Order: sequence, then structure tokens, then C-alpha cells
Amino acid sequence: MHVLFVIDPLPSLKAYKDSSVAMMRALAARGHSLSVAYQGGLYLEEGLVKVVSQAITLVDGADLHDHAWWREREAARETVLSEFDAVLMRKDPPFDMEYVYATHLLEYAQAQGARVFNSGAAIRNHPEKLTITEFAPLTSPTLVTSDMARLRAFHAKHADVIVKPLDGMGGTGIFRLQQTEPNLGAILETLTDNGSRSIMAQRYIPEITQGDKRILLIGGKPVPYALARIPLAGETRGNLAAGGRGVAQALTPRDLEIAEAVAAGVAGRGLLLVGLDVIGDYLTEVNVTSPTCFVEITEQTGFDVAECFAVALEQAVAADPAGDAVGAGVA
Repeated sequence: MHVLFVIDPLPSLKAYKDSSVAMMRALAARGHSLSVAYQGGLYLEEGLVKVVSQAITLVDGADLHDHAWWREREAARETVLSEFDAVLMRKDPPFDMEYVYATHLLEYAQAQGARVFNSGAAIRNHPEKLTITEFAPLTSPTLVTSDMARLRAFHAKHADVIVKPLDGMGGTGIFRLQQTEPNLGAILETLTDNGSRSIMAQRYIPEITQGDKRILLIGGKPVPYALARIPLAGETRGNLAAGGRGVAQALTPRDLEIAEAVAAGVAGRGLLLVGLDVIGDYLTEVNVTSPTCFVEITEQTGFDVAECFAVALEQAVAADPAGDAVGAGVA
């Protein structure tokens, strides 16, 4: 296969721990060709979705802490997106309007025969924080609103809550509001932009001290290990970007119950790879843009997550050789 990664600039990636790089390495090891493109390289001309792409080769034995782990194989070229055997949308948020436009272009490309994973429509239609509302029995009490009075009432009812923006990543903008929070008003005003922007409030889950677990679904099946991202002392955020420490652990029966419920719920929606966030017994997020933690799980358990993904991608492409299923059949 020739696989295109729509991705952030390669020099900006921390290759030694980046899940997209792990995917590339697994695919290259299985004999597949690689190209990369940036979001701005997607364009539509005379009805066809095209891309400016760069074919690359991974350097054998390269130090992944350095930037010389890849090299250009040939000059950049412009082509229709459907020419690639598979297109992986792996650009990190922010999920701004440019990202939304890109999902539309990817969706149009699928109608023209491109095989896109995760599909453009699936990424756009599964906002990572809001999607948990489809699985309310699995979640902690949750409120989504811009109304200050409702947020204050929710806080008064539950006494200890987490509030966060709907478009944040890496733990940015997350606050814990305990019963006697003196800055309650200021925090809510800031996050909601004085009542003009919806945010999410959730009852605080004390088990965060044991880790915010990332559970991966690949091809509708849960990876048998999660990465528990354990917060720094005094922190309420387990995100690795916020200083959390990642500890791989086998899925618990409750983890498996949550993973299987979500997998069944999103089956057939064009989601080959999904990252679930679970704290204690509760689902807190469903990540579909660029789920991570491949490397940490693999290094600590020996379960090769990237290899598992590469096999699932091969199977998904083989199941849709004409590129006309528009992501159907993958969970």
C-alpha cells in the first residue's frame, strides 16, 4: 500500500514517542510506502480533491530523539487524494474551522474513491467531549451549557466539579471547582466568555489520582492494555502534556465493559481508531482526531500497538478495494 499521512510538520514531532511515527514505522516494516502532507496541502480543484504530498523514507537505525529519522524520497508532487491506498488524518487539534474544512474535503475525497481513516465525516461528527453523551449511563453526571446560572446550580448540587472547554486538548483550560472555590464566578466567566461559549461540567471523579486511562479501540476491538496517566502531586489533570506519568496496565472488567459498549455504539461510522478516556468507572472522553499512547503501551507491555493498527488498516483497505464504502464497516 501507499499510505498518506495528513500530519503536523515532521520536524515538530517527538519521534521517539509519537504514535503517528510508530504507525509509520510499523507500516514501513510491513513493506508499505509512505507519504506525508499538511492540512494546508489539501485543496479542491474543478470538483476533485487533491493534495500536495511528499514521499518519505524512514532512516534505518535513526536516533528518534533527533530530527534525521526520515528523508525525502522524491520531489513533492500534486495528485488526487484517491490515488493513495489509504489516507490517515493524523493532524493534532485545534479543531478550528480550517480543520472542519479539511474534514469536508476528506469526505468529498471519499466520495471520489479515497479511503480515509478516520473518515472526514466521522471526525467532524464525533466531537471528542460531546460524544460521551451518547453513552450517558457510562459517564459521571455531565452538563453542557453556556448558561452561568445552570453551571452554578450544577456546582451547588455536586459540590466538587470539573469544568473544561469543549475544544481543548492536552488538559488546557481544565479547572476543578471545589465547594468553597472563591474564584467560581471568574473561572466560569472566563471559560464561557461571559456566557457566550458552551463548556462542559462534570462531577469530579476522585479516582483521577489513580490515573486518567487511555483505552484504544482499533478496528472495533480494544487493545488489552490501557495507559493510566497519573497526575502530578497536587494536580487534577492526568494528561501527559500536563506533566502526568504514564503507567500501562491491563484492562479491568469495567474498562472492557466501557470499551465494548462504545465500540458497538460507533460501529460502521468510519472510525478505525478511537481513544477512550476513562477515570475510575466512568467514560470521560471519546477521542477520534489523533489518539495517542501507542509507544508507551508498547514499551511497557510488549504489546505492539502500532503493528496491531497496521494490520487493521490492511484489513480495512482489503475490505474496501474500490474505495467506495466511505468508511463503512470499521468501528
